[in-house]
Amino acid sequence: MWTSRRAVLNKKIFVTVLVILILVNTYHLWLGKRYFSHIARAAFHDHQTQFRNQFYLLLDKYAPRCPPLELIKSAGWPRYDAVFEIDRENHIDKADEILQPMQTAHDGFVQATRKLYVPYMVLTEGIVSSAGGKYMPTFIVTLRLLRRTGCTLPVELFVKDSTEYESHICEKTLPELNARCVVLSEVMGLENPKGTHNTDGVKIEHYQLKSFAVLFSSFEKVIWLDADCIPIHDPATLLTTDPFKSTGLVTWPDYWASTISPLYFIISHQPEFATTDRATTEAGVFLVSKKAHSRTLLLAAYYNYYGPSHYYHLLDQGAPGEGDKDTFIQAAAAVGEKFYTVSEKVADLGHQRYEGNDHDIIHVAMLQADPGEDYKLTQQGKWRVEDTSVAAAPRAFFIHANMVKFNPGEKLLEESSNEFDDGRRRMWTAPQTSVRRLGYDVERAAWEEVMTVSCTLAGAFETWEAGDGLCEDVQKHWDAVFDNPDADGLNFTQH
Repeated sequence: MWTSRRAVLNKKIFVTVLVILILVNTYHLWLGKRYFSHIARAAFHDHQTQFRNQFYLLLDKYAPRCPPLELIKSAGWPRYDAVFEIDRENHIDKADEILQPMQTAHDGFVQATRKLYVPYMVLTEGIVSSAGGKYMPTFIVTLRLLRRTGCTLPVELFVKDSTEYESHICEKTLPELNARCVVLSEVMGLENPKGTHNTDGVKIEHYQLKSFAVLFSSFEKVIWLDADCIPIHDPATLLTTDPFKSTGLVTWPDYWASTISPLYFIISHQPEFATTDRATTEAGVFLVSKKAHSRTLLLAAYYNYYGPSHYYHLLDQGAPGEGDKDTFIQAAAAVGEKFYTVSEKVADLGHQRYEGNDHDIIHVAMLQADPGEDYKLTQQGKWRVEDTSVAAAPRAFFIHANMVKFNPGEKLLEESSNEFDDGRRRMWTAPQTSVRRLGYDVERAAWEEVMTVSCTLAGAFETWEAGDGLCEDVQKHWDAVFDNPDADGLNFTQH
């Protein structure tokens, strides 16, 4: 009897201990996933500090020991064509002088970072962006449009330094939208980087910001969004489906053909790819897993750190958008990590130059395709980039408002006026093929958010003067364009 009772007691103790262990493990996982977990975040910051000190040492140690690159001439503006290949040409001056020192530095950095891992909070996913000054109002509009899609992912907004930190926006507006400001100069310790020989410190700005913001963000899975890149649907779904699930890195195309110098392929020990294989990257949006692509992100940061002096010319040779755009894919290729480049061409979105002519468009924004739908087509061997008749175009997923941004404090209202009769007009009405792919009236939604931001945050932005009448001006535009019963209807249904 006593033996039986003892066995029952031991079983109860075992079950209790097991349950406690499960609860503890679950709690630790929850700490990892919970965005504002103090314990997880403290551990992350410690790891980040150790990482950045090691990283700075390697950036300094493997600097290209040659003068900044100069171009003999620009590579021009070649449009991407998936059928007709163009010859790769070198436009870098004094190629013989830069080849060996850049290859030696590149080899050394790649080898040294094999065991250096990018820090992140495990099991987290979120959206990362950067904005400051005149781009801050645009970002707030984009953030509000993101929330309209049903997306609840946390957002980290990187500002370059304390001069771009806006107290009201960062401490009140963003937390209400599950977002927070991160001062890049603080998390990178730019005021006194340890172990470097550069007494002026590390300077990160312009195109370099994107790479370092992703590198120093806290998320394991990252959706990068430019401040003016508008999601039409919930982008969180892209992190749980192919092509991201199978590759961990997804990018979208630009209009242009690759103009990478042949020297780069020698420096990075890669075979040249045909210019028909893929277009250059339009980096207003991309998806990346830090867990799967630590080495990619480290090398991309290296390319951007030495971008203005060396790698931007090497990767683009003066072509449109020269900067960070191709650093991510080329870094992945250089270290042998998987990636997927959306094949569906970027599409124009704007309005007709002349009434009734749907082919002559004044470009205002860029339309990027649903990567999941694109992936399904390419897996079936259907390449619309070569022949558009093989299938209908994938639905639009992002709009990069690269030409006219939704900031009424800048040129938004001016660009939305009709120069012929001083009236108001829509910006996104053509071509019809692009408008139908939107699925719903995204421009109307954007103006609703512009109106909300203009009328509730007029005095919050440092670049807006209080009482400058923006709210009234935006309301007039809304009344004339979107509340006008005589306004022409648009077809947002793709056939």
